[in-house]
Amino acid sequence: MTTFAAAVGETLADHGIRHAFGVAGNGNIYFVGALTGHGVRYVPARHEGGAIGMAEAYYRTTGEVAVCTTTYGPGLTNTATGLTEAVKRRSAVLVVCGDAPVGRPPRPTDFAQREFIESLGARAVRITDAATARETTAEALDLARRECVPVVLCLPDDLLKAEVPAGPAPRAATTRLLRVTPPAANELAPVLEALAGARRPLVLAGAGAWHAGAAKILADLADELGGLLATSVQAAGLFAGHRWSVGICGGFSSPRAAELIDGADVVLAFGATLNTFTLHGGRIPAPDATLVQIDLTAAPTVPRVDLAVTGDAADVAVALLDAVRARGLGSAGWRAELGGELGPVGWVDAPFEDRGTADRIDPRTLSAELARLLPPERTLVTDGGHFAGWPIMYWPAPDPAGLVFTGVGFQVIGLGFAGAVGAVAGRPDRTTVVALGDGGALMGLPDLETLVRTAESALVVIYDDAAYGWEVHVYGDVADPASIAFTDTDFAGVARAFGATAAVVRSVEDLDAVRSWLDRGCAGTLVLDCKVVPNVVAGFLAELAGQLQAGGGPAGAPGPGRAAA
Repeated sequence: MTTFAAAVGETLADHGIRHAFGVAGNGNIYFVGALTGHGVRYVPARHEGGAIGMAEAYYRTTGEVAVCTTTYGPGLTNTATGLTEAVKRRSAVLVVCGDAPVGRPPRPTDFAQREFIESLGARAVRITDAATARETTAEALDLARRECVPVVLCLPDDLLKAEVPAGPAPRAATTRLLRVTPPAANELAPVLEALAGARRPLVLAGAGAWHAGAAKILADLADELGGLLATSVQAAGLFAGHRWSVGICGGFSSPRAAELIDGADVVLAFGATLNTFTLHGGRIPAPDATLVQIDLTAAPTVPRVDLAVTGDAADVAVALLDAVRARGLGSAGWRAELGGELGPVGWVDAPFEDRGTADRIDPRTLSAELARLLPPERTLVTDGGHFAGWPIMYWPAPDPAGLVFTGVGFQVIGLGFAGAVGAVAGRPDRTTVVALGDGGALMGLPDLETLVRTAESALVVIYDDAAYGWEVHVYGDVADPASIAFTDTDFAGVARAFGATAAVVRSVEDLDAVRSWLDRGCAGTLVLDCKVVPNVVAGFLAELAGQLQAGGGPAGAPGPGRAAA
């Protein structure tokens, strides 16, 4: 015989769970003990909102489910924002929380947990009979893996110490790939016709292409067509090292990359949602270009799509490549037009006029200099906000798992430190670099301590403009300045109190702290409290500002409030 809580923990360990993040309370403390007793590594977070962000980032860096665990009532409600972000991003996360007893009246801390969970878009599973603990637990984990959706497993309080009879181990959780039958040749006919008349084709890959394992076949297709390669932000690094990759498509594109993308006459978008950031507010592709969307979704995700093909990115790419070769549609036109060399397309090669002052550094200067210093084997985690453009633009990802852009699904800030903890657990072989604005850093500050406690190698870069930068640059002419601008925060002092090494950065010379950290083998956590000039606006925001002011912005763009800061 074993207890209910122990049976749940044992089942998850037996079915491959290796990491858990959470805040222990009386509704889950027995479960946490069962997890750790069966070899699952448990990271105690400082806030439940951080714990769910850690579990989601772990999934993003590894593709494996992690557990977030909380007590009942307020422990669960504290996960609401991060859980909704996981829903929007289709992240396979299992939340295990306490719940109201099944055999006693509800307590003051109890509420309608199932309705709350389902209102966020997550799946709720409640165990009501101790005898089914193992089977229901395995089914909940299987659901998260199979459907790529957050699942919340609720453990009634009065069952936690109930005895569970011995029995056969539940079946192993399975993963079913969501693939569809490759399209027939005639379904690809309109796409092939467009390619037949193309001289400058662009292959654009999104997260769906990454998850489908389509990187090589898409590169082969681009090579056959003589075209260029690009990715959405969520697939950044998919074509890292390919000589014909222009990097990220959209508002984060360098001027040279944007010029090349604008010159495409056919864009083949594989597994990309084509949101406003990838299409740069409708500026990409050129009006006379043909935009083809290949996605598991049957209908186009945006009106701009000219041709749509339903299918798995890898399957359709194989079929297209075979058809292109059979019809002899390959061409070296665009690559020949470029003289056989793409040339420099990164932001570090783009000139700008430094606007730094005696006591504040230009964020472009800061980012460009750090680009030359950062370890190549790294995981970049970034919070949301205006500042996020700089690290994404200047610090290329080594692969899609090497970039965790927290909050982008639900347009929230404050998950950066939590995301860094999850990345540390998921990829301990890489240095974790986390970038935040001052607003998001203060919102998620408790889990800076968790990062310092758990990271063997982490660099924190805080872009401190002493304001909610997005609101300042978009709504500064109508907002009360006191509601969106603040005084400087001593992040370096706070970081030292948490046990990190820290430095205030006001000039390039202050980055000697990074060189010293590199000389120490990147050991421990170094926090850079970077005082940046507040009047340098990232290009992507400058171009969206007019649309946001005029009518709330294009679909998918952040609106006012802290969610967009």
